[in-house]
Amino acid sequence: MAPQRDAEVMNGDGQCGEELLAAPAHIWNHIFNFISSMSLKCAVQLNIPEIIHNHPQKPITLAQLVPALQIPETKSTYLYRLMRILVHSRFFGIERVQETVEEQVEEEGYVLTLPSKLLLKNHPVSMSPYLLGMLDPVMVTPWHFLSDWFKKTDELITPFEATQGMPFWKYFGDNPEIGKLFDKAMACDSKLVMSVVLKECKMKFEGIRSLVDVGGGTGAVAMALAETFPGVKCTVLDLPQVVGDLQGSKNLEFVCGDMFESIPSADVVLLKWILHNWSDEECVKILKRCREVIPSKEEGGKVIIIDIVVDDHNKGNYESKETQLFFDLLMMVFLTGRERTEIEWKKLFLDAGFTSYNISPIMELRSFIQVFP
Repeated sequence: MAPQRDAEVMNGDGQCGEELLAAPAHIWNHIFNFISSMSLKCAVQLNIPEIIHNHPQKPITLAQLVPALQIPETKSTYLYRLMRILVHSRFFGIERVQETVEEQVEEEGYVLTLPSKLLLKNHPVSMSPYLLGMLDPVMVTPWHFLSDWFKKTDELITPFEATQGMPFWKYFGDNPEIGKLFDKAMACDSKLVMSVVLKECKMKFEGIRSLVDVGGGTGAVAMALAETFPGVKCTVLDLPQVVGDLQGSKNLEFVCGDMFESIPSADVVLLKWILHNWSDEECVKILKRCREVIPSKEEGGKVIIIDIVVDDHNKGNYESKETQLFFDLLMMVFLTGRERTEIEWKKLFLDAGFTSYNISPIMELRSFIQVFP
C-alpha cells in the first residue's frame, strides 16, 4: 500500500509528498515576511531592547518585562507571543534564570543578541533609526502598488512618486519630519560602515590633503575621517535643507550645493551609498563632475565609492546576496537607481573618463571602490 500512497501524492512533475508539503511553507513564509519586520518595529517602539539592556539582573523574565514596559497585565500573554517570534528570529535569546537558591525555581528570561544590541538607541552604530525610517508607512505604501506601476508606460515615474505624488527627494524636502528620520537612518548606517572602513581600509586614506564627501548628509562619515585624520581638510556637500544649519570644526566644513552642478575641489571625492540612488546616465554625470575637481592619479587624485557590488557569481553567502537583491528593488521602487555588478560599475567608470579602478569587499554586503583618473 505504501508505494500506492506515494504515487497518489506525486504531482505531474514527479515531485513527492515531502516536497509538496514544503512548497506551501516556503510560500507562506514569504507571504508573511512582513510579520517579522513589523514585530521587530513594535519591539523597538516599545523600547524592549533598552529595557532588557538596562535591567539590573540578566536575564529578564516575562513577569518583569510587562511592568517595565508599562503595559496592561492583561497583555502579558500577547507579549509572550511577540517575544516568541522575535526569539525565533534571533533578535532575542532565552536563558534559564534561577529565582531563589532555597526554592530552586527556574524560569526562562530574555537577553539581547548581537542584532538587538545594534538596535539600542545609544549604541555607537545603532540601526534603530534606519529600521523606523524604512518601515514608516510612507516607505511601505509604494510596495502595495508595484504591479500597477509595472503596467504603466512612463519609466521615469517611480512607484514612490506614483503613490506619493512627487519624487522621493522632493517629498523628503517638503516633509522635514520624515526627512530628519531619513537623515538619522543614513547617519547610523554611516557610523556602522565607517567603523569597519577605518579598521580595514584606513591606509587608503593616508597621504591625502583634502576630501569632499558628496551627498554626505549630516556628516557622520566626514566627522569620522576628520577625527581620524586631523591633517585632512574634510568637506561635506549636500542640499541646503540637509546641511544649511550645520556647523563645521577645525578641519570639517559643510557646503550647500548640488552635485550635478558643481563639486568642491579636493584630492579625493567620496561617494558613500550615493550612486546606487541614480540611473546610469545620472551616475556618469556625477562621476564626470568628480573627475573635473580631482588632480591626476600621480598627484593622488581618486574617487572613493562605498557601495554594493552585486555578487553575480554566487561567491558570497545566500543571506548577503539576498540583501543585495532587496536593496536593488528598493532603488527601483523609491528612486531611479539600481545595485550594480562589477561589469556594470566598470562601464560607468569608463563612460565617465576614468582609466582604472580596484574593488575591496567590506562587510560582505558592500565594497570599497577606488577609481582613478
